[in-house]
Amino acid sequence: MELLEQIRETGSISAAGRAMDMSYRRAWLLVSDMNRMFREPVVESQRGGQKGGGAALTPFGDELLARFRKMERVLKSALAEDLAWLEENRSPNDHG
Repeated sequence: MELLEQIRETGSISAAGRAMDMSYRRAWLLVSDMNRMFREPVVESQRGGQKGGGAALTPFGDELLARFRKMERVLKSALAEDLAWLEENRSPNDHG
C-alpha cells in the first residue's frame, strides 16, 4: 500500500521504488502482481513520450488504497486495549 501511495504522489513506478529504497524491477513486479490480483487494474502505466513514462492509480486503485487504510484504522482501534496491555507488560529491557 505504501508503494501505491508513492506512485500516487510521484506519478512514477521507478520514483516510487526509489522513495522506498526498492529497485524498479521489484516495484514493477509488485504492481504487476496487484494488477493481476484484482478484476480491475490498480495502476496504469504509460510508456515513453516526450516526458517519458509515468504511472497513476486507477479509480479502483484509489478505492483499494482508501479501503485498506480504513481497515487498518478499524483494526488499530479495535485492538487498542489489547495493544496497550501488551505495551504495559513489556519488559523494560526490551528495546525492540
